[in-house]
Amino acid sequence: MKSTAEIKVPEKIIDQVIGQDEAVDTIKKAALQRRHVLLIGDPGTGKSMLGLALAELLPKSELKDILSYFNPNDENTPLIKELPAGQGRDEVKKYQLSGGQGMKNNNFLLFVVAIVTLIAPWWVRYHYQSDIMFAAFFIGGMMFLAAVSLIMGMGQRMFRFSQEISPKLIVDNGGKKQAPFYDVTGSHAGALLGDVLHDPFQSGGLGTPANLRVVAGMIHKAHMGVIFIDEIATLDPRTQQELLSALQEKKFPITGQSERSAGAMVRTDPVPCDFIMVAAGNVETVKDMHPALRSRIRGYGYEIYMNETMLDTPENRIKIARFIAQEVKKEKGKIPQFSPEAVEEIIQEARKRANRKGHLTLHLRGLGGLVRAAGDLAKEEKAELVQKKHVHGAKKLARPLEQQIADKHIERKKEYEVIVTTGKRVGRVNGLAVIGGGSAYSGILLPIEAEVTAAGKKNEIIATGKLGEIAKEAVKNVSAIIMKYFGEDIIESKDIYIQFLQTYEGVEGDSASIAVATAIISALKNIPIKQEVAMTGSLSVRGEVLPIGGVSSKVDAAIDAGIKTILVPKSNLQDIVVDEDKLKKVKIIPVTSVEEVLSHALDWSGNERLRDHIMNGKKKNVKNKRKK
Repeated sequence: MKSTAEIKVPEKIIDQVIGQDEAVDTIKKAALQRRHVLLIGDPGTGKSMLGLALAELLPKSELKDILSYFNPNDENTPLIKELPAGQGRDEVKKYQLSGGQGMKNNNFLLFVVAIVTLIAPWWVRYHYQSDIMFAAFFIGGMMFLAAVSLIMGMGQRMFRFSQEISPKLIVDNGGKKQAPFYDVTGSHAGALLGDVLHDPFQSGGLGTPANLRVVAGMIHKAHMGVIFIDEIATLDPRTQQELLSALQEKKFPITGQSERSAGAMVRTDPVPCDFIMVAAGNVETVKDMHPALRSRIRGYGYEIYMNETMLDTPENRIKIARFIAQEVKKEKGKIPQFSPEAVEEIIQEARKRANRKGHLTLHLRGLGGLVRAAGDLAKEEKAELVQKKHVHGAKKLARPLEQQIADKHIERKKEYEVIVTTGKRVGRVNGLAVIGGGSAYSGILLPIEAEVTAAGKKNEIIATGKLGEIAKEAVKNVSAIIMKYFGEDIIESKDIYIQFLQTYEGVEGDSASIAVATAIISALKNIPIKQEVAMTGSLSVRGEVLPIGGVSSKVDAAIDAGIKTILVPKSNLQDIVVDEDKLKKVKIIPVTSVEEVLSHALDWSGNERLRDHIMNGKKKNVKNKRKK
């Protein structure tokens, strides 16, 4: 192709969803059978798009208008009526025309009475020649005229006894071309479940009829359509319970949501709300969601876990190119089309953000931000097509917040010499970590120091730096490695202190395990660590280096910080997706055991016998495995 202009963008939303084939099939079934759906996955993977697609697949012919009528037997219980879509407006107009004619007749009668009232004082004065009677009739007439004006201003309120009260169209589907879709994420109870407005004029017949104060909720407006609720667990438990009632009964009465409101006295007949609910959230949502509500979805619908990546195949790379074309189309001419080279660069970024070798990310919202940023740069230069250079520029322009924080983190720590990338130091190692999550991983260099002192009352390993539970457990596991190579007695009489330098934002996870072990062994044996080396990897209690996440971001951060050698788990080597120009600046060494880590990270000058002891220990372990 010459540009993304040649790529055909599907008209239907369901065909625009990328990389969620199982979810698409399930959504089609849900639309056919009117099933509820729970979508669980990271933000930006297409959950709201699937909700829109479901609404698009529903038939239009079943849509209804809903009206609220005055109840002559109990005005606080408005009557509810369904009509075919488009007929609700005609029904309201019919009542308004009937009531308007009655109002005109009443107003004309009152106008005649007002004229007579003004003429009467003069007639009395002419016939009786009495100023007192004139004054009395004139003042009385003015007061009556004022009363008449007030009554005329009250309009329909004062004449309810003589005319029918007009119904209110609370759900209007006239002119709709497809089933309604409402994103109710973050809506309060009134907006979601409906409300009855407060009216202070509730005495003397001056109040607005209850049926005219009824406001339909989104669950009612979505009757025969779809409501989408993201982060459903954030809804108030009471609201979730009422939502469950609406799902079960497919009808839900509207009442005032505030106890202090006059609307709290009003409760309509049940209002139809036969909607399909698409609930969404992350893994934590499942834990915090109302159990009965989730049970209802699971029993009468489907639960879907969204894919985070898809295989890096020619077919899927074409899908990413189509995604770029879709995003350009959404911008409606605000950004130019993409050249093949620019498309390939976006695909390369999709590989990197996947954090898995041979996969492409499906966190497409973030990728869409990169597309728009590159388009903005091309538009600024008045380029006909977005080129590769524009995508490179967009990577810096559209950096996620985590990356900006990481950059400033490294810059400031280097400025104050917290980060050291040259020379050799005992007990100090450059670990690697990430901040953020999903596709917004950003790497940071994490300096770690260890010190060994004589034991106090109880020998222990003490770690500081606002560590999370997993990180604390990883530090404890390092003690097993130390005892394995140096014997139990070496730490029995010692206290070991580990500090994650200036980690005010906290540390979680176990990917710093090999760095912690290296720092402790260096401090115990007084062997310096090469500061141009950085490392990341989890560590088993048997000394095996295990894979970790975010390896590409960590390697990126190490290169930017000036590191020359990076130790990574061998199983993560295939996951590294970094620009080739950057990779030329650094040596990446895959490691499988703590022995290999120590061999590359420590300066063994003068300690060759100890190095051989550790490496011989590894050889013995290998022989034992072979015998078994």
